[in-house]
Amino acid sequence: MRLRKYIIGILCGLFLIPGTAIAYQFNELESLVMPGPLSKAHAKYEKNCSECHSPLNKTGQKTLCLKCHENVDIDLKKKQGFHGLNPQVSPVECKSCHTDHEGRNADIVGLIRETFDHKITDFPLTGKHLETTCDQCHVANKKLHEAKTDCFSCHEKDDQHQGEMGKDCASCHTTNLWPKVKFDHSKTKFPLKGSHEKVACNSCHPDTRYKQTRTECVACHGGNDEHEGRFGQDCKSCHTEKDWKKTTFDHGKNTDFTLKGKHDTIDCEACHVSTTPKKKVLTKCNDCHVDVDIHKGRNGVKCQECHGETDWGKTSFSHDKDTKYILTGAHKDVDCFACHRGEAKVGAKPRDCVDCHKADDVHKGQMGLVCENCHGETTWSEKIDFDHDLTAFPLVGLHAITACDECHTNQQFKDAKTDCVACHEADDSHKKSLGIDCAACHNPNGWDFWQFDHNQQTKFDLDGSHTGLACVACHAVPTTGKIKLSQDCVDCHRADDIHKGRFGTMCKRCHTTEKFKTIRIGR
Repeated sequence: MRLRKYIIGILCGLFLIPGTAIAYQFNELESLVMPGPLSKAHAKYEKNCSECHSPLNKTGQKTLCLKCHENVDIDLKKKQGFHGLNPQVSPVECKSCHTDHEGRNADIVGLIRETFDHKITDFPLTGKHLETTCDQCHVANKKLHEAKTDCFSCHEKDDQHQGEMGKDCASCHTTNLWPKVKFDHSKTKFPLKGSHEKVACNSCHPDTRYKQTRTECVACHGGNDEHEGRFGQDCKSCHTEKDWKKTTFDHGKNTDFTLKGKHDTIDCEACHVSTTPKKKVLTKCNDCHVDVDIHKGRNGVKCQECHGETDWGKTSFSHDKDTKYILTGAHKDVDCFACHRGEAKVGAKPRDCVDCHKADDVHKGQMGLVCENCHGETTWSEKIDFDHDLTAFPLVGLHAITACDECHTNQQFKDAKTDCVACHEADDSHKKSLGIDCAACHNPNGWDFWQFDHNQQTKFDLDGSHTGLACVACHAVPTTGKIKLSQDCVDCHRADDIHKGRFGTMCKRCHTTEKFKTIRIGR
């Protein structure tokens, strides 16, 4: 009783002291009446009571608490966390739950873990989390509110996806059963349809690495591809997700090769063989029909120019209409292979005579390559139409009715000589004594009809006895060049010279051509 009076007296005296002194005196007073030591967390404030207590104001203590415990202040204002969600916290002072001055080892938090209701926190415990111990999430040396609430912070080691699915585990998994997921595949780039909806996840995702899972058909169905890759990897162009065996492929709409006639009834594998490139299906006729090509490539590779898809053996080819080479005469009856002998390039078919008749050319190319100048298509050997007048040796007289081989003995026409002696050497009664220019005397109208005027065509006039002499009497020596005979009398009459040369060689000074023995005296 005395102590209470003493304290009241002291307090009354304080009213007489200035304000600044009051605070100091209050701290001194508080230290005198402090009920006990502070906890370890607040021990540093034992000598400064005003950090937690307002002078003579019990309601101001909460404000000072929140000044240090800012996270609690934020939770209260935002109505979050344990203090913000707990309806019993907001209207009461902090000291209602958290008392101090009970010693260094006192528990001022007052948390009873066994009965703590996690529902009034930002992370209500559900499912398997209810069986989890506190220290599995609330680690040592960290405040309770610092415990992370994202799944990945605790389950990172359990992530079989290795981070590929992100850190929001709750988007697929639940706290009731971790393996059981509630994933909506329709929100991905590969919505599940048809038979895919019934397939187990690990059928496509065997290693739980979902983001790297391939979405093309062949990734899963490659092992079951009966086509062995011949049709490429875009399975959905033919197959559907509802029924794999039922196809929607239309060869006419989906390709550049519409199936007609026999093509519409054959199996796919007949054309799409294992050796066909995956993205390049062969469409040329000879790609499939090369084994049945009786032409052996001689008619090119465009089979459709002659053959049809309905009946391979029936052709519509017309050489006259479909080519630039109309068949006439003997060509009409010639077998195709007679002209189309080797592998013919497209558009390069033989049209010149020599392309086929080179082996038949007895002229060995000397007459050129335009055989039709002489030969016709009806018969090769007969009725040869050749105008000899267009050559350097026009045919006149008896030459016009002479057979070709009389002059062209080996049918090498350009080598045929045009000089008379080449053909008439055997007929030359002069034995070349008059040279080889037969045409100087003879003409093609008849060998015996010759015309030569010695007086006009030479420098030696024939008169007297000279007119009856045979040519060989003077022209006794054969020559192939220009005839050069001496005009001196002695060259022919030396044997007749009874003078033995004593009167010189000018016989004509005494003798005449009329008669050798008749002489002219006095001249």
